Amino acid sequence: MTKRIDRYLFSLILVPLFGTLVVAAMLLVLDRMLRLFDFVINEGGPVSVVWRMLGNLLPEYLSLGIPIGVMLGILLAFRRLATSSELDALLAVGVSYRRLLRVPFLFAIVFAVVNFGIVGWLQPVTRYAYENLRFELRSGALGASIKVGEFANLGGGMTLRVEESRNSGADLRGLFVRAAGKDGTIIAATAARGTFLATDDPEYILLRLRDGTLVHTPRPGPDGTPATPRVLGFAQHDLPIRLPDMAAFRKRGEGNLEATLPELLRTMTTAKDPAERRGASATFNRRIVQCVIMFVLPFLALAMAVPPKRSTSALGVFLSIIALVTFHKFTEYGERMGALGRVDPVLAQWVPYALFLGLALWLFRVLNRPGGQPIGALDRWFGKITGALSALAGKLVRRQNWADDVLSAG
Repeated sequence: MTKRIDRYLFSLILVPLFGTLVVAAMLLVLDRMLRLFDFVINEGGPVSVVWRMLGNLLPEYLSLGIPIGVMLGILLAFRRLATSSELDALLAVGVSYRRLLRVPFLFAIVFAVVNFGIVGWLQPVTRYAYENLRFELRSGALGASIKVGEFANLGGGMTLRVEESRNSGADLRGLFVRAAGKDGTIIAATAARGTFLATDDPEYILLRLRDGTLVHTPRPGPDGTPATPRVLGFAQHDLPIRLPDMAAFRKRGEGNLEATLPELLRTMTTAKDPAERRGASATFNRRIVQCVIMFVLPFLALAMAVPPKRSTSALGVFLSIIALVTFHKFTEYGERMGALGRVDPVLAQWVPYALFLGLALWLFRVLNRPGGQPIGALDRWFGKITGALSALAGKLVRRQNWADDVLSAG
């Protein structure tokens, strides 16, 4: 029987867990996506870079999205059991709340390990890749420096202007190219279409022009007299372009965000600068707290999932999200203050964790008492407040209707 209960709880938790995880990650990514579109467009980069940048930012958002998903998955599953009276039936046959926590803790252990891998190793690497993409866009890499409707200097005396770009820059329309040689010759060409092609030499790419006109102006004569330009039409013409010299991107490890857990631990023990040690300690402890918080969520979710008797209030869902987000912001603030030396980096993380753990255990203890309702008083206060607001709104509406009647009668 207990195995059937575990399988039933597993199926109830699984769907809302992954559903809320996806929704939370998408909501966290949405605001950054709009800003990245604006940044890439202003830098003249292809739209495909936005998706690569978002993919590198996703592990950072999952470090918060995973706890929210785990908590809401457990909470919504037990809320369904409570509102359908299935939870009362399980308690009546001798299944305790502690026994019911076995499956939620299984999910907590699995996702704690997943989050440990994300915040410990994956997030620093993807953060570095994200900064590398930003560097490539800002440094003027070819393809990111050519903006539609503007003259782009490609170096070596070559200038390019493009009227229209399609397929993320793979199909260029309305091109103008001007190339000035060191010997004084000038080549100017216009083409209906064009595209960039790779070559065997990594320092050069090929600009293939189609359906255009080329004007070749030789260098002036010895006495300074201008040479007669030659004009020809072409169906296809290839121009080799030397890529501009790019500064090499820095190595990974600038700041604690790009350091893995072993690297942070090494900095904490070997760095001579106290400020460097404090910063590494603050980041290290916060990442550990982001993982162990998983073991608190089953207690909090179960306590918040059970509404008062004869009530279907969703106040517990609302309060649990507020509590988890508030805890996340406290640890984020504690990391900054610990790095600055205003508070101890260890206490800045573990004191909020201890308080959050104490609150969750207290709520769970209240739920274990006969007739215990952890959010019963809050639900009653919330009902009184909403009732008072509804009465006030009704009174204002009646007063407005009375004023309208008086004005219409007058």
